[in-house]
Amino acid sequence: MAQFQYRAADGEGKVLEGMIEASGVAAAVSRLQERGLVPLRVGEPAPERSGLASISLPQISLKKRVGRKDLLVLTQELSTLLGSGLPLDRSLSILSELSENPQMKAVVGDILKSVQRGKSLAESLAEHPRVFEPLYINMVKAGEIGGVLDTVLQRLTEYLESATELRDEVRSAMIYPIILLVTSFVSVTILLTYVLPKFQTIFTQGGQTLPFSARMMMGISDVMRSYWWLGLLVAIGAVVGFAHWIRTPAGRRRWDRFRLNVLLLGDLARKVAVARFARTLGTLLRSGVPMLQALEIVRDVSGNVVLAEAVDEVKVGVRGGAGVAWPLSHSGIFPPLALQMISVGEETGRLDDMLVQVADYFDKDVRNTVKALTSLVEPVLLLGGGVVVAFVVLSMFSAITSVNNMPF
Repeated sequence: MAQFQYRAADGEGKVLEGMIEASGVAAAVSRLQERGLVPLRVGEPAPERSGLASISLPQISLKKRVGRKDLLVLTQELSTLLGSGLPLDRSLSILSELSENPQMKAVVGDILKSVQRGKSLAESLAEHPRVFEPLYINMVKAGEIGGVLDTVLQRLTEYLESATELRDEVRSAMIYPIILLVTSFVSVTILLTYVLPKFQTIFTQGGQTLPFSARMMMGISDVMRSYWWLGLLVAIGAVVGFAHWIRTPAGRRRWDRFRLNVLLLGDLARKVAVARFARTLGTLLRSGVPMLQALEIVRDVSGNVVLAEAVDEVKVGVRGGAGVAWPLSHSGIFPPLALQMISVGEETGRLDDMLVQVADYFDKDVRNTVKALTSLVEPVLLLGGGVVVAFVVLSMFSAITSVNNMPF
């Protein structure tokens, strides 16, 4: 038996916190439900610290916006409360008290006031477009119309969990290569702008011709120290110019198409786009959103102009009775496996389930591809950075050796 920390709501909506003894998390949840409580969070308590480590400093919250994880927790807890039979207004009141993010607390408070004034939950969510995207709002609307709001919120929870896990895994996999790249760049910059100039006076006073590698390094060092401001201006100009170009329709289309076709990363970008399309459309259809409306939402949240144009073709095909798989096959984005699975889903009348399976498959494929790419990139960066640093150091030693061999 182990101790578990819990947070639960009673029949009146009062939030209770405490410890409960059980053999596991599932058993702890069952015991809380037997007491007539609605479990909100159940987990193992944080380990106790002694001595100086037990001193807690005041925590300063730096959150100024609502993150995806905040939205995930809100959706999960709201689904739990509604599923337990609590009314919507009481559930929102509890969540307003539970929220640890001041911004989220304010948002939930505004939603509660709108619901109490007679608006639907979807209409109340639509008043905060920066927090709740169209996908979220339309699924909630479909759940309210069908009387299955708690079930729809559970599907939204699964959708947000999958998207968050994938994004976090990709980010964590890219942290180490980025650190290697930055470290190599900083090391070379310090060598060229600080270390090498210390020796440059000694090298030039001898009057003897230095090895080519040493002269090349000193030339690069002079340029970096004398014209760093020009490089900074060029970098800023390139960023500003790219930002302006990508805002134009033609620039955005070319950039999005380039992302889907670039060597190595293009295949990964296509898999991510297919997984997002399939999961979004499948989740919407499962929740009762009509096909054309679901496609419109998918188009708005696609994040890629080329994919959005493919969705437009699907909308035309659906109106003409051509289905989903056939128009998608002309986009050049979707792999044959995805098209076959979608086609099977249409033939069997289980398109929503098959789309979710497609998303699960390509999410897993993305994770494997990212791991393979990082395992390839890490040694390349290590080797490349080591070669550059070694070349600079060897150039300096060659110059020192040349000076030592000079006749005095």
